[in-house]
Amino acid sequence: MAGNDTIFGKIIRREIPADIVYENDEVLAFRDIAPQAPVHVLFIPKHDPIATLDDLQPGDAALVGKLVLAAADYARREGFAENGYRVVMNCRDDAGQTVFHIHLHLLAGAPLGHFGALGR
Repeated sequence: MAGNDTIFGKIIRREIPADIVYENDEVLAFRDIAPQAPVHVLFIPKHDPIATLDDLQPGDAALVGKLVLAAADYARREGFAENGYRVVMNCRDDAGQTVFHIHLHLLAGAPLGHFGALGR
């Protein structure tokens, strides 16, 4: 489980601080330290660290679904779902992935065309 050794693994174990905004039994979400939008939150699996989307197996479909459902729940709770939001998952270097523990970016708070490139 390579993801345990990443910065995200350390955040899950509370070894380093993060601005945690959402948590359930399987998903943890925290504000991105270099936001690309007024709202930029990362959703990560807590128990099944997988390095990239290419490493997913058919049995991991529910895990990815839980990330998406958590992001949608957060968007509704925070009141920006009605205006809209974007979710993005980067895969490998050329896409800007710098932490090799799958994660979903949720971006909101401004029209979509105003967002910059997504990294991490």
